[in-house]
Amino acid sequence: MESIKGTSIDQTKTLPDKFRSSLHLEHPSVQWRYGKPPTYESANKLFEEGRTKEWPKGSLEETVQNVVKSWQMEMNNKARLQDFDTINHDKFKFFVNGREGLSGEEVVRIGSFNAVLKNSLPEEFHYFKVEEETHESAHNDFKTCFPRGFAWEVIQVYSPPPLIAYKFRHWGFFEGPYKNYPPTGELVQFYGMGTLKVDESMKVEEVHIYYDPTELFGSLLKGKKNIASSELSKKS
Repeated sequence: MESIKGTSIDQTKTLPDKFRSSLHLEHPSVQWRYGKPPTYESANKLFEEGRTKEWPKGSLEETVQNVVKSWQMEMNNKARLQDFDTINHDKFKFFVNGREGLSGEEVVRIGSFNAVLKNSLPEEFHYFKVEEETHESAHNDFKTCFPRGFAWEVIQVYSPPPLIAYKFRHWGFFEGPYKNYPPTGELVQFYGMGTLKVDESMKVEEVHIYYDPTELFGSLLKGKKNIASSELSKKS
């Protein structure tokens, strides 16, 4: 979800991203959801200023962190699975909170936000309604409420490849409205656990993520809803 900051710039004038090694070095045939590769300048600044761990270069922790960042970049921004470099195309599956796994094609089709934020709770607890969202609508909502991006870091790695277990932190500042809820300017963050099953080339075969979505939406929805905006959006 880090690619919420989605300004695109000319690929030929951009240096490689320090945390996503292939970004801006991609083949010209790659199809991007928004026409051009994203830039993570703002999100990288937020990450470097707010991270709680600075892992040694070449360490397992740094490697895992950058693998996940690169995979997130592809999931959020590439329009075709065939252009993904970070996954094993024959084996890839994505699991969230123990739900049924999604193939890479399914994640591309429904969008990474819908894949991550879908939940199995009763309808009254669906703070994010997957059936009403597209990748683009969710991307725009989160880009608006987190204008500086939504940074991601590895807190700890518990096991090495081929089955990597890790703890992560996701954070940003709620500085723009989320749908009809006004911004608070406050830090919004949540923690989670994940596993990556990788092959000998560090291509991802399976991703399992476990987190509590109420930690995110509890912060976004705690303000007083703008009723006027809500009624206007229903009529439009």
